[in-house]
Amino acid sequence: MTEIAEMIDPVTGEIVGTKELAEQLLRQAKEQGVELVGPGGLLNRLTKTVLETALDAEMTEHLGYDKHDPAGRNSGNSRNGTRAKTVWTEIGPVEIEVPRDTESSFEPQIVKKRQRRLTGVDEIVLSLTARGLTTGEIAAHFAEVYGVTVSKDTISRIVDKVTAEMTEWANRPLDRGCIR
Repeated sequence: MTEIAEMIDPVTGEIVGTKELAEQLLRQAKEQGVELVGPGGLLNRLTKTVLETALDAEMTEHLGYDKHDPAGRNSGNSRNGTRAKTVWTEIGPVEIEVPRDTESSFEPQIVKKRQRRLTGVDEIVLSLTARGLTTGEIAAHFAEVYGVTVSKDTISRIVDKVTAEMTEWANRPLDRGCIR
């Protein structure tokens, strides 16, 4: 069972807690002049990452194979790009890319078709990044907040991808635009 209370830093190999990672993200955002909230703010970016990762995991579950997996070749239904969608959350509008499939049979649960307003997204982002919930607890949270059932496998894939993306973002080289 995947938990996000601790993770391994891919560069140093050290165990890093999610609180430390959140503090590092906030520190780097402040150093770079990135606002916490608002368009392009840290919470907006994290929300976008969480939602898109969740949608990608749902598409993987729907099709039965991972993106770029050879098992999907000539399977009859496959990924067919994405479409842009703006969803309104408690932290403001978030522009996301929703995956599509060739048969148009994909019915996302996290952000449903024609759904424009999300409630509780900031709680999910905070839960995934700071509370260290287990996959079962996160699945229960999705059920409670959205009234949808999301499998533990899907939650596990979401958590793994989101924590990897957060770690990558936290460890990216800083470009302050200085000319030397």
